[in-house]
Amino acid sequence: MPYLAQPGYTLTMIDIDYQIFSEKVLFQGKIIEVIERQLKVGDKELSFELARRSPGTRLIIPTPEDGFIMAREFRSEHETYDYRLPGGKVFDRLTDYNAFLKSGEDILEKAKAAAIKEAVEEVGIRVKDLEYFAVSKCGATIIWDLFFFLVNTYENIPGGQTLEHGENIDLLEVSRDEARTICLDGRMQEDRSAVLFLRYL
Repeated sequence: MPYLAQPGYTLTMIDIDYQIFSEKVLFQGKIIEVIERQLKVGDKELSFELARRSPGTRLIIPTPEDGFIMAREFRSEHETYDYRLPGGKVFDRLTDYNAFLKSGEDILEKAKAAAIKEAVEEVGIRVKDLEYFAVSKCGATIIWDLFFFLVNTYENIPGGQTLEHGENIDLLEVSRDEARTICLDGRMQEDRSAVLFLRYL
């Protein structure tokens, strides 16, 4: 799965040609940048502004008892705890992400490696078999893909989690029915994770 949205990329659809000519960074922070693209859609040339951040990963982890491992994490943007699928960033720095975009390498393989790393750090498990499930696109003016993986088999690591400084994450095992309820009653506030988790359930 190559990352397609790069300057010089042309997509021919049934009735429209789409080409990105150039891209300019207007603002770059630690995790988000604002970019301006010059592109052609059909016979129209457009200037399009959007925000971009490094993609993320989310893990669906079934347990032998037909339950799932979920994370209860304090999120400053919500000012409360949120129920989440474990996961994290694919790249720690935007500069690394931008360098990757120019490489033409497969983003799915990079996301898979990041997911395995997050499983060790955030959950305290060593993944033996990981399967790609789906990717969630954020929206028209924000590029922030989330790659969802299914952990088919794993083993616990002695000592458990190795959280980063400032992370406040409790792990809990929930039944299939509890997982469905958490997705639907608002406790999982990352809505696109809730939708894709429900799709799996």
